[in-house]
Amino acid sequence: MAGHSKFKNIQFRKGAQDKKRSKIFSKLSKEITVAAKLGGPDPDANPRLRSAIQTARRQSMPKDNIDRAIKKSQDAGGESYEDIRYEGFAPGGIGVIVDTLTDNRNRTAGEVRSAFTKYGGNLGENGSVAFMFDRVGEVSFDADVASADDMFEAALEAGAEDCETSDEGHELICPGDDLHDVAKALEAKFGEPRSAKLIWKPQNTIDVDLETSEKLLKFIDALEDNDDVQEVTANFEMSDEVLEKLSA
Repeated sequence: MAGHSKFKNIQFRKGAQDKKRSKIFSKLSKEITVAAKLGGPDPDANPRLRSAIQTARRQSMPKDNIDRAIKKSQDAGGESYEDIRYEGFAPGGIGVIVDTLTDNRNRTAGEVRSAFTKYGGNLGENGSVAFMFDRVGEVSFDADVASADDMFEAALEAGAEDCETSDEGHELICPGDDLHDVAKALEAKFGEPRSAKLIWKPQNTIDVDLETSEKLLKFIDALEDNDDVQEVTANFEMSDEVLEKLSA
């Protein structure tokens, strides 16, 4: 188990942007409703719902919204959503996984395919990209909850496989099947984590230059603007120099 992983899981969400908050709340509500419908309305007995609620709280989603989303899951004849994953390649051979929740798979498939086509990518079959990623659990804490050494030791004891600490916080990786147990063990020691969820971890990442980064970010933005898209993951990495230029 390495103390500092060089892997950077490239996930893009726009929850910090106020102009996107209503869209983010809508997606979070959908995830909470689906999680509660599939595993029951008790977050202590439903790891997916617990993770969804934690994410919603982190995005400052009002408690009333969370409660309404859970209640909606118990309504008879309510909307039915499917978890559907799309895989494809962006320009430069970048692998992209798009996780969606949809009540109309034909609509979602068409819109996702259109985004890939518009930005020079290719939508592939299931399995065409996922083999380049590992499905693992990720538990995140703010940087100030513990020192790097204390978090590393606790992560090892809890059953995590990797622990990376930076100024932005602590990111722990564990086997997907162990996510709930690892998160609970760490919560007992450090309090509620920033997030605890299943992610797609790239086995390798591709370094991209500034021009390619700009194209990829526009492509990912277009995907995330779709109401049915919950998460976008890609196996590329940007250097500090490129990040600085993008933020300038």
